[in-house]
Amino acid sequence: MHGGKTNQQTRILVVEDEAHLAIGIRYNLEAEGFDVTVVEDGRSALEVVDKNPRQIDIVILDLMLPGMSGYAVCETLRANGEDMPILILSARTLPEDRKRGFDVGADQYMMKPFDLDEFISRVKNLLAARNRRDQARQREEPETLKHFEFRDVKIDFEAFQVVCGDKPIRLTQLEAKLLRYFCENEGRIIPRNELLTEVWQMSPNITTRAPDQFILRMRKLFERDPSNPQHFITIRDAGYQFLAREAAAEANDAAPEETSPE
Repeated sequence: MHGGKTNQQTRILVVEDEAHLAIGIRYNLEAEGFDVTVVEDGRSALEVVDKNPRQIDIVILDLMLPGMSGYAVCETLRANGEDMPILILSARTLPEDRKRGFDVGADQYMMKPFDLDEFISRVKNLLAARNRRDQARQREEPETLKHFEFRDVKIDFEAFQVVCGDKPIRLTQLEAKLLRYFCENEGRIIPRNELLTEVWQMSPNITTRAPDQFILRMRKLFERDPSNPQHFITIRDAGYQFLAREAAAEANDAAPEETSPE
Protein backbone atom coordinates (compact mmCIF):
# COMPACT_ATOMS: atom_id res chain seq x y z
CA MET A 1 0.00 0.00 0.00
CA HIS A 2 1.42 3.37 -0.98
CA GLY A 3 0.05 5.10 2.06
CA GLY A 4 2.42 3.22 4.37
CA LYS A 5 5.61 3.60 2.40
CA THR A 6 8.71 5.21 3.82
CA ASN A 7 11.20 7.10 1.65
CA GLN A 8 13.44 4.04 1.63
CA GLN A 9 10.62 1.98 0.11
CA THR A 10 9.53 4.66 -2.38
CA ARG A 11 10.89 3.99 -5.88
CA ILE A 12 11.59 6.89 -8.21
CA LEU A 13 12.37 6.45 -11.91
CA VAL A 14 14.49 9.22 -13.42
CA VAL A 15 14.53 9.41 -17.23
CA GLU A 16 17.36 11.76 -18.18
CA ASP A 17 20.01 11.46 -20.92
CA GLU A 18 22.32 14.19 -19.60
CA ALA A 19 24.64 12.11 -17.43
CA HIS A 20 25.85 14.89 -15.14
CA LEU A 21 22.30 16.05 -14.43
CA ALA A 22 21.05 12.49 -13.89
CA ILE A 23 23.85 11.87 -11.40
CA GLY A 24 23.00 15.06 -9.50
CA ILE A 25 19.28 14.27 -9.36
CA ARG A 26 19.97 10.73 -8.20
CA TYR A 27 22.40 11.87 -5.51
CA ASN A 28 19.96 14.40 -4.04
CA LEU A 29 16.96 12.07 -4.12
CA GLU A 30 18.94 9.27 -2.51
CA ALA A 31 20.07 11.76 0.14
CA GLU A 32 16.36 12.13 0.97
CA GLY A 33 16.13 8.36 1.41
CA PHE A 34 14.45 7.44 -1.90
CA ASP A 35 15.21 4.34 -3.97
CA VAL A 36 16.20 5.77 -7.38
CA THR A 37 16.53 4.11 -10.80
CA VAL A 38 18.03 6.13 -13.67
CA VAL A 39 17.65 5.41 -17.39
CA GLU A 40 18.67 7.57 -20.33
CA ASP A 41 16.00 6.85 -22.95
CA GLY A 42 12.26 6.42 -23.20
CA ARG A 43 12.08 2.78 -24.21
CA SER A 44 14.23 1.78 -21.24
CA ALA A 45 11.84 3.72 -18.99
CA LEU A 46 8.84 1.79 -20.31
CA GLU A 47 10.69 -1.49 -19.79
CA VAL A 48 11.46 -0.62 -16.17
CA VAL A 49 7.81 0.17 -15.47
CA ASP A 50 6.64 -2.98 -17.27
CA LYS A 51 9.02 -5.16 -15.26
CA ASN A 52 8.05 -3.53 -11.96
CA PRO A 53 4.24 -3.28 -12.00
CA ARG A 54 2.86 -1.16 -9.15
CA GLN A 55 6.37 -0.56 -7.79
CA ILE A 56 7.40 2.73 -9.46
CA ASP A 57 5.91 5.50 -7.34
CA ILE A 58 6.87 8.56 -9.41
CA VAL A 59 8.59 9.29 -12.73
CA ILE A 60 10.92 12.26 -13.29
CA LEU A 61 10.90 12.71 -17.06
CA ASP A 62 13.01 14.73 -19.49
CA LEU A 63 11.37 15.59 -22.83
CA MET A 64 14.28 15.63 -25.26
CA LEU A 65 15.36 11.99 -25.15
CA PRO A 66 17.05 9.82 -27.78
CA GLY A 67 14.74 7.68 -29.90
CA MET A 68 11.48 8.36 -28.08
CA SER A 69 10.41 11.73 -26.73
CA GLY A 70 9.32 12.28 -23.16
CA TYR A 71 5.90 13.27 -24.49
CA ALA A 72 5.55 9.81 -26.08
CA VAL A 73 6.74 8.10 -22.89
CA CYS A 74 4.18 9.96 -20.77
CA GLU A 75 1.38 9.31 -23.25
CA THR A 76 2.25 5.59 -23.44
CA LEU A 77 2.31 5.21 -19.67
CA ARG A 78 -1.13 6.79 -19.38
CA ALA A 79 -2.51 4.73 -22.27
CA ASN A 80 -1.26 1.60 -20.46
CA GLY A 81 -3.20 2.54 -17.36
CA GLU A 82 -0.20 3.68 -15.28
CA ASP A 83 -1.32 6.35 -12.81
CA MET A 84 1.84 7.18 -10.89
CA PRO A 85 2.73 10.90 -10.70
CA ILE A 86 4.86 12.15 -13.60
CA LEU A 87 7.01 15.26 -13.19
CA ILE A 88 8.42 16.65 -16.43
CA LEU A 89 11.83 18.29 -16.09
CA SER A 90 12.74 20.06 -19.32
CA ALA A 91 14.68 22.89 -20.93
CA ARG A 92 11.63 23.57 -23.13
CA THR A 93 10.17 26.83 -21.84
CA LEU A 94 7.39 27.76 -24.28
CA PRO A 95 3.79 27.76 -23.04
CA GLU A 96 2.82 25.27 -25.76
CA ASP A 97 5.47 22.86 -24.46
CA ARG A 98 3.98 23.00 -20.98
CA LYS A 99 0.44 22.63 -22.35
CA ARG A 100 1.44 19.58 -24.39
CA GLY A 101 3.09 18.05 -21.32
CA PHE A 102 -0.12 18.36 -19.31
CA ASP A 103 -2.19 17.18 -22.28
CA VAL A 104 -0.30 13.87 -22.43
CA GLY A 105 -0.79 13.28 -18.72
CA ALA A 106 2.00 14.96 -16.72
CA ASP A 107 1.19 16.10 -13.17
CA GLN A 108 3.92 18.74 -12.85
CA TYR A 109 6.21 20.61 -15.25
CA MET A 110 9.50 22.20 -14.13
CA MET A 111 11.87 24.08 -16.39
CA LYS A 112 15.65 23.68 -16.37
CA PRO A 113 17.63 25.10 -14.71
CA PHE A 114 15.60 24.47 -11.57
CA ASP A 115 15.85 25.19 -7.87
CA LEU A 116 16.82 22.00 -6.05
CA ASP A 117 14.75 22.69 -2.92
CA GLU A 118 11.66 23.39 -5.02
CA PHE A 119 12.26 20.20 -7.01
CA ILE A 120 12.51 18.04 -3.87
CA SER A 121 9.43 19.74 -2.45
CA ARG A 122 7.42 19.03 -5.61
CA VAL A 123 8.46 15.38 -5.59
CA LYS A 124 7.39 14.99 -1.96
CA ASN A 125 4.10 16.82 -2.57
CA LEU A 126 3.26 14.59 -5.54
CA LEU A 127 4.00 11.48 -3.50
CA ALA A 128 1.91 12.74 -0.58
CA ALA A 129 -1.02 13.46 -2.91
CA ARG A 130 -0.66 9.97 -4.41
CA ASN A 131 -0.71 8.43 -0.93
CA ARG A 132 -3.85 10.37 0.06
CA ARG A 133 -5.60 9.38 -3.17
CA ASP A 134 -4.72 5.70 -2.76
CA GLN A 135 -5.87 5.66 0.86
CA ALA A 136 -9.16 7.32 -0.08
CA ARG A 137 -9.64 4.86 -2.93
CA GLN A 138 -9.09 1.92 -0.60
CA ARG A 139 -11.69 3.28 1.84
CA GLU A 140 -14.28 3.98 -0.86
CA GLU A 141 -13.87 1.17 -3.38
CA PRO A 142 -15.65 -2.15 -2.81
CA GLU A 143 -13.59 -5.31 -2.51
CA THR A 144 -12.27 -6.26 -5.94
CA LEU A 145 -11.76 -9.71 -7.37
CA LYS A 146 -8.33 -11.05 -6.44
CA HIS A 147 -8.30 -14.51 -8.02
CA PHE A 148 -10.20 -16.22 -10.81
CA GLU A 149 -10.00 -19.57 -12.61
CA PHE A 150 -11.47 -20.83 -15.85
CA ARG A 151 -10.57 -23.84 -17.99
CA ASP A 152 -6.86 -24.39 -17.25
CA VAL A 153 -6.24 -20.71 -16.48
CA LYS A 154 -5.45 -19.42 -12.98
CA ILE A 155 -5.29 -15.65 -12.48
CA ASP A 156 -3.75 -13.69 -9.61
CA PHE A 157 -4.83 -10.09 -10.16
CA GLU A 158 -2.83 -8.70 -7.24
CA ALA A 159 0.45 -10.08 -8.61
CA PHE A 160 -0.51 -9.48 -12.28
CA GLN A 161 0.31 -13.14 -12.88
CA VAL A 162 -1.46 -15.85 -14.85
CA VAL A 163 -0.76 -19.55 -15.29
CA CYS A 164 -2.28 -20.98 -18.46
CA GLY A 165 -1.82 -24.75 -18.32
CA ASP A 166 1.77 -24.89 -17.11
CA LYS A 167 2.80 -21.67 -18.86
CA PRO A 168 3.26 -18.56 -16.70
CA ILE A 169 2.13 -15.26 -18.22
CA ARG A 170 2.85 -11.76 -16.90
CA LEU A 171 0.20 -9.10 -17.43
CA THR A 172 0.57 -5.35 -17.63
CA GLN A 173 -1.48 -3.29 -15.18
CA LEU A 174 -4.02 -2.40 -17.88
CA GLU A 175 -4.30 -6.00 -19.11
CA ALA A 176 -4.99 -7.14 -15.54
CA LYS A 177 -7.56 -4.39 -15.09
CA LEU A 178 -9.38 -5.34 -18.30
CA LEU A 179 -9.27 -9.05 -17.52
CA ARG A 180 -10.58 -8.45 -13.99
CA TYR A 181 -13.46 -6.38 -15.37
CA PHE A 182 -14.40 -9.21 -17.71
CA CYS A 183 -14.22 -11.79 -14.92
CA GLU A 184 -16.29 -9.62 -12.56
CA ASN A 185 -18.91 -9.32 -15.31
CA GLU A 186 -18.68 -12.92 -16.56
CA GLY A 187 -21.56 -13.78 -18.88
CA ARG A 188 -22.79 -10.19 -19.27
CA ILE A 189 -22.56 -8.38 -22.59
CA ILE A 190 -20.38 -5.32 -21.95
CA PRO A 191 -20.85 -2.35 -24.32
CA ARG A 192 -17.65 -0.99 -25.82
CA ASN A 193 -18.21 2.49 -24.39
CA GLU A 194 -18.52 0.96 -20.91
CA LEU A 195 -15.03 -0.51 -21.27
CA LEU A 196 -13.69 2.90 -22.28
CA THR A 197 -15.31 4.51 -19.24
CA GLU A 198 -14.62 1.86 -16.59
CA VAL A 199 -11.26 0.43 -17.70
CA TRP A 200 -9.56 3.21 -19.65
CA GLN A 201 -11.19 6.07 -17.73
CA MET A 202 -11.90 7.76 -21.07
CA SER A 203 -14.95 9.52 -22.42
CA PRO A 204 -17.21 6.98 -24.17
CA ASN A 205 -17.30 9.33 -27.17
CA ILE A 206 -13.57 9.04 -27.87
CA THR A 207 -12.65 7.19 -31.05
CA THR A 208 -9.94 4.63 -30.27
CA ARG A 209 -9.09 1.06 -31.23
CA ALA A 210 -7.60 0.33 -27.79
CA PRO A 211 -10.38 -2.09 -26.67
CA ASP A 212 -10.16 -4.01 -29.96
CA GLN A 213 -6.39 -4.37 -29.65
CA PHE A 214 -6.64 -5.61 -26.07
CA ILE A 215 -9.39 -8.10 -26.92
CA LEU A 216 -7.10 -9.52 -29.61
CA ARG A 217 -4.35 -9.72 -26.99
CA MET A 218 -6.64 -11.60 -24.58
CA ARG A 219 -7.52 -14.09 -27.31
CA LYS A 220 -3.88 -14.70 -28.21
CA LEU A 221 -3.10 -15.35 -24.55
CA PHE A 222 -6.05 -17.50 -23.52
CA GLU A 223 -7.93 -18.97 -26.46
CA ARG A 224 -6.98 -22.39 -27.82
CA ASP A 225 -7.81 -21.03 -31.29
CA PRO A 226 -7.75 -17.20 -31.30
CA SER A 227 -9.48 -17.11 -34.71
CA ASN A 228 -12.43 -19.03 -33.20
CA PRO A 229 -12.79 -17.51 -29.71
CA GLN A 230 -14.74 -19.43 -27.09
CA HIS A 231 -14.21 -17.16 -24.09
CA PHE A 232 -13.71 -13.58 -25.34
CA ILE A 233 -16.66 -13.10 -27.65
CA THR A 234 -17.61 -10.15 -29.84
CA ILE A 235 -21.36 -9.58 -29.96
CA ARG A 236 -22.23 -7.72 -33.15
CA ASP A 237 -23.46 -4.14 -32.54
CA ALA A 238 -23.57 -4.80 -28.79
CA GLY A 239 -20.10 -5.18 -27.31
CA TYR A 240 -18.06 -7.98 -25.77
CA GLN A 241 -18.84 -10.98 -23.60
CA PHE A 242 -16.53 -13.08 -21.46
CA LEU A 243 -17.58 -16.70 -20.84
CA ALA A 244 -15.72 -18.84 -18.33
CA ARG A 245 -17.13 -21.93 -19.99
CA GLU A 246 -16.51 -22.34 -23.68
CA ALA A 247 -19.15 -20.65 -25.79
CA ALA A 248 -21.88 -22.64 -27.45
CA ALA A 249 -21.51 -22.74 -31.22
CA GLU A 250 -24.58 -20.60 -31.83
CA ALA A 251 -23.35 -17.89 -29.44
CA ASN A 252 -19.95 -17.77 -31.07
CA ASP A 253 -21.55 -17.37 -34.49
CA ALA A 254 -22.69 -13.94 -33.37
CA ALA A 255 -19.09 -12.77 -33.22
CA PRO A 256 -17.60 -11.53 -36.51
CA GLU A 257 -13.99 -12.46 -36.96
CA GLU A 258 -11.67 -9.59 -36.09
CA THR A 259 -8.36 -8.77 -37.60
CA SER A 260 -5.52 -6.92 -36.03
CA PRO A 261 -5.90 -3.14 -36.40
CA GLU A 262 -3.63 -1.51 -38.93
